[in-house]
Amino acid sequence: MDSVGPPRSQLGERAQGCPQEGLFQPSNSSELVQECLQQFKVTKTQLQQIQASLLCSMEQALRGEASPIPGIRMLPTYVGSIPHGTEQGDFLVLELGALGASLRVLWVTLTGIKGHKVEPKSKEFVIPQEVVLGTGQQLFDFAACCLSEFLDAHPVGNQDLQLGFNFSFPCHQTGLDKSTLISWTKGFQCSGVEGQDVVKLLRDAIHRQGAYNIDVVAVVNDTVGTMMGCEPGVGPCEVGIVVDTGTNACYMEETRHVAVLDEDRGRTCISVEWGFFNDDKALGPVLTTFDHVLDHESLNPGTQRFEKMIGGSYLGELVRLVVAHLAQSGVLFGGCTSPALLSQGSILLEHVAEMEDPSAGAAHAYAILQALGLSPEASDIELVQRVCVALCTRAAQLCAAALAAVLSRLQHSREQQTLQVAVATGGRVLEKHPRFCSILQEMVMLLVPECDVSFIPSVDGGGQGVAMVTAVAARLAAHRRLLEETLAPFRLSHDQLATVQAQMREAMAKGLRGEPSSLRMLPTYVRATPDGSERGDFLALDLGGTNFRVLLVRVAEEGVQIINQVYCIPECVAQGSGQQLFDHIVDCILDFQKQQGLTGQSLPLGFTFSFPCKQLGLDQGILLNWTKGFNASDCEGQDVVHLLREAIRRRQAVELNVVAIVNDTVGTMMSCGYEDPHCEMGLIVGTGTNACYMEELQNVAGVAGDTGHMCINMEWGAFGDDDSLCMLSTCFDARVDEASINPGKQRFEKMISGMYLGEIVRHILLHLTSLGVLFRGQQTQRLQIRDIFKTKFLSEIESDSLALRQVRAILEDLGLPLTSDDALMVLEVCQAVSQRAAQLCGAGVAAVVEKIRENRGLEKLTVSVGVDGTLYKVHPRFSSLVAATVRELAPQCVVTFLQSEDGSGKGAALVTAVACRLAQMACV
Repeated sequence: MDSVGPPRSQLGERAQGCPQEGLFQPSNSSELVQECLQQFKVTKTQLQQIQASLLCSMEQALRGEASPIPGIRMLPTYVGSIPHGTEQGDFLVLELGALGASLRVLWVTLTGIKGHKVEPKSKEFVIPQEVVLGTGQQLFDFAACCLSEFLDAHPVGNQDLQLGFNFSFPCHQTGLDKSTLISWTKGFQCSGVEGQDVVKLLRDAIHRQGAYNIDVVAVVNDTVGTMMGCEPGVGPCEVGIVVDTGTNACYMEETRHVAVLDEDRGRTCISVEWGFFNDDKALGPVLTTFDHVLDHESLNPGTQRFEKMIGGSYLGELVRLVVAHLAQSGVLFGGCTSPALLSQGSILLEHVAEMEDPSAGAAHAYAILQALGLSPEASDIELVQRVCVALCTRAAQLCAAALAAVLSRLQHSREQQTLQVAVATGGRVLEKHPRFCSILQEMVMLLVPECDVSFIPSVDGGGQGVAMVTAVAARLAAHRRLLEETLAPFRLSHDQLATVQAQMREAMAKGLRGEPSSLRMLPTYVRATPDGSERGDFLALDLGGTNFRVLLVRVAEEGVQIINQVYCIPECVAQGSGQQLFDHIVDCILDFQKQQGLTGQSLPLGFTFSFPCKQLGLDQGILLNWTKGFNASDCEGQDVVHLLREAIRRRQAVELNVVAIVNDTVGTMMSCGYEDPHCEMGLIVGTGTNACYMEELQNVAGVAGDTGHMCINMEWGAFGDDDSLCMLSTCFDARVDEASINPGKQRFEKMISGMYLGEIVRHILLHLTSLGVLFRGQQTQRLQIRDIFKTKFLSEIESDSLALRQVRAILEDLGLPLTSDDALMVLEVCQAVSQRAAQLCGAGVAAVVEKIRENRGLEKLTVSVGVDGTLYKVHPRFSSLVAATVRELAPQCVVTFLQSEDGSGKGAALVTAVACRLAQMACV
């Protein structure tokens, strides 16, 4: 395509004026015109090649890989959030580079009220050419003077002013208010600025001026300003495109994909800087001789080739070069030219737009050409308009290919099959050109049919957007302060955790002595852990929640085999009479025996009963109080083994040998103890929480004997019921406690266990929403519902390390108007609540292992802790946080955490097996 058109040496060098009669007659004018304009036609395949090449260049730049092809830059702008409509306040804006050789100062008032808009005040200042090409200090002193002149006319007193700096040149940003100029464009050539922080240069100039207290909060390019100034529509606006003097795009990228930021959360706005795209393989076929001539005569030959095919600074010049060539070829104006037509810059973007005007284009073209010293005929005007159409169509199509690459990238990064997105458009080409936008939209639909794109013109050409960036930064800073204040009580210090550890040690000692204490320290009459010699078949029952299990456990030399059946405990049974409950349990046992062919057999049975009990013997347990939603009558204060035996007697058709009643925590310890003889502590962190450990028998008041060990059921969920934890309790804990079925009780459990963490998070979210920090301050009915925010959501949300898809899915399902910022803050809330829970749990474990170490008089203790419970097992960080806290608080103890396999079932059988082994030994 480069062969059609004038040699560079001929453009602008032929004699001006009209040719001598008979000397110059084109052989075939229409063919020459057709060949000339054909150069500017771009095929769909060529556009797809450009789209693919630009997308590849984008992804390489995001990964931080060097590319052999001069490409786009993908510069982080440190704008991490888009507006959500509540921003308010007065903001100063300085625009430099968005309007060519002029700057503009704006005073923007944001009301934060939808539909209530205050028109910004603004003033444009023309930058003298000697300043444009002078020193950096001259330029920034001129800018500071313009700011003072503007503010002199709009008295603001001594108030501190927040300024957003729209600096529309390629920059390397290292912060929202730190930006180093890479290179000048758009005709600017001020010395001493490239490689310098332009915010510092502006601040220094403002300081030299000394008239006003102005804080430069953010530096923003015009493209980011365009995106941020977009009026909120159906969905968020996360792409901005500007086609003005130059051209550029920006979009909200997932931060984890931006190598230079080294972060994995949230989003950040990336300035694509696509004007620098210069892949010869993709662009070569669409570059014409006129493009080469324009590039050669530009201030920056060889760079920004893509921008020179699209940007407003160049469209008029390309039209001039083509028209001049056609005139010199005898096709236009009878072969006549003029000094103006042959002068660089004589046809401007505005002229091109006017000549393409569908209603008055011909009249505009006649006037413009006449002003250039030409005498156009009607046919000349028509042909010049065709030239304008051809060049602008190509520019719009190339722009569409580039935008299609950005949308493809956005769709890929969001991992969505169909992308629905709003694109903010700005710049004089898009605003004033009658056909550019429609061609752009049509071609984007063709190139990325899987994207549902709406185009929204920006407000005030980006000026409002720059103010919005500043306002968003202010809003985020205020919200960050409120979030930190809210979560501060959940961030426990070493001293606070050490205090919890010491308080628990004291409560343990009191409980063991039989003194009043929030820790009951109940003997379980389990006197030994498994030694591996246990053998036989055992039945186990597991009651601790809405599901009840019956198990057959076979303990053999090759290991433990378990067969189990799950039965439901209906709510009406769990909260009915005790007789109903235990009759239902026996019916389930009978059904299981029948299924397993055990009818009539009397196997030793262990009963895991996961509620607070005071044991009087291995097979005697007095229920102290129901928890976990159970409230069966006539059970509290009764021996639950006796209640079970009474139900067996009522059925008369079954013989069962109830050997032991076992707490699920003890079962967990025994289950792990079968695999590891060092396991001397059990821990449950699930719906509820509890711990047990092997205590020296001599320390256990009320149980005869001074030698040996006794497993102590701590019932540590009640720790703090004596108000010893009040210094750690928050208002959110208080609300959860007040709404519970047992106010004032199980205070430690309510800060740790799965039954309550989701509720704590829900109350924090309600509080932050009331402050306007979350969900734009919009309360929803669903979030008001108790227990709507499940504790499993914490595990899912904190496991969501990449795109926060789980956070979004969960919150959208709750009907919450979610933004990316909301997702990140909800994640922080979940992290704070679960971290406190894990650390408190760790402080409790540290208290127990230190007690065991001191009991034995050891300098170092090696001990294992058997653990069960969904929260501990499923939550991605809980186990590691517990272990880290124990290492911090009990450095003399080497603690290994073992996850129990069926502690409630297998553990109950092993307690029974150990009891049978010890009984046999006693008989011998």
